[in-house]
Amino acid sequence: MARPKSSQHDLRRDEILDIAAQCFADRSYPAASMNDIAAAGGTSKARLNHYYESKEAILFDLLDRYTQRLLAVIGQAEATAQRRDLDERAALHELIRGFLQEYEHSATRHVALLHDTKFLGDQQRELILDRQRDVVSAVTRFLKRAYPGRFTAANQTALTMMLFGMINWTFTWLRPDGELTHEALAGVVSDLFFGGLGAVQLRQPALIP
Repeated sequence: MARPKSSQHDLRRDEILDIAAQCFADRSYPAASMNDIAAAGGTSKARLNHYYESKEAILFDLLDRYTQRLLAVIGQAEATAQRRDLDERAALHELIRGFLQEYEHSATRHVALLHDTKFLGDQQRELILDRQRDVVSAVTRFLKRAYPGRFTAANQTALTMMLFGMINWTFTWLRPDGELTHEALAGVVSDLFFGGLGAVQLRQPALIP
């Protein structure tokens, strides 16, 4: 009979993932090794192998958990909007705020999602990509509900990705100890995006006048 896992097992995995994500961000995923991750965690490769058999296994668990968290952000925004009876634009702001709140504490994981998914095996990579597609589709739904007259089959992908472009790269310049907080930035993004959709008359096939 297999020995039951320690109550600290999942906690230790979380610590390993934090360390590994930092190593991947600092060194790049291809350059980082199991020895590097072990050393950064003050342990041995043999001890690390007790939790993960390979660097690839660490990367998959990292991205698996993170993409599930992003989907949970969407679910939480929907639940909050329903509970507080928010209108569709307020619900969209709640979603933007939720993403930026998550990004504030997950910068290295976000780096791995953007840069390292391609290093997974085919089946695992497709699972993560499917989750990313689910996130994009959900954001498109929020946008369509907030601005139903602005979205068409021709422009919805571009407009959705414009919103992601405003928030997905904040890890490169927005500092947690800076004057502009992630919470405040959510308001700025909402104001800019909402103001643009409310004021700009979109023309086809161009997206701006």
